[in-house]
Amino acid sequence: MTSSASSPVRLAVAAYVAGRVKPERLVAQVAAAYYGRGTAGEDGRGKRQALRALIEVIDRASPGIVELGSVESSPGFDIRLAERPFPKQYEADLRRAAEDYLSREEVGEAGSLKDSLAVGAKRDGLFGRTLEAIRRLFTASA
Repeated sequence: MTSSASSPVRLAVAAYVAGRVKPERLVAQVAAAYYGRGTAGEDGRGKRQALRALIEVIDRASPGIVELGSVESSPGFDIRLAERPFPKQYEADLRRAAEDYLSREEVGEAGSLKDSLAVGAKRDGLFGRTLEAIRRLFTASA
């Protein structure tokens, strides 16, 4: 897998598994990454494939958990969290899918992280973007 060890989706999944994020917030983050912009191209297909198990649980639990709206300024969809709680009976399935996602990411990240450090990737930029993503995730849930 080519996804980063500190992507916003991975951070949200890890926070959910650790009990720091509610399922509704995880659903919004995963749906935005799966259906949103930035998933075109070869890396996007891999990202969508990695999130497929989580999306299947989300769709099975409540197909209306997120709302898709149009965006006038660009092509694509605006994804908003619907005003419904995630059904409790599906939380165990969501947790299993999240744990599976994390375990697959850990196996795939060892090589990609090593390669990115070998090339001399700038960690300050990635670190700064990651912190900003975390801030946005928690300020949106308040």
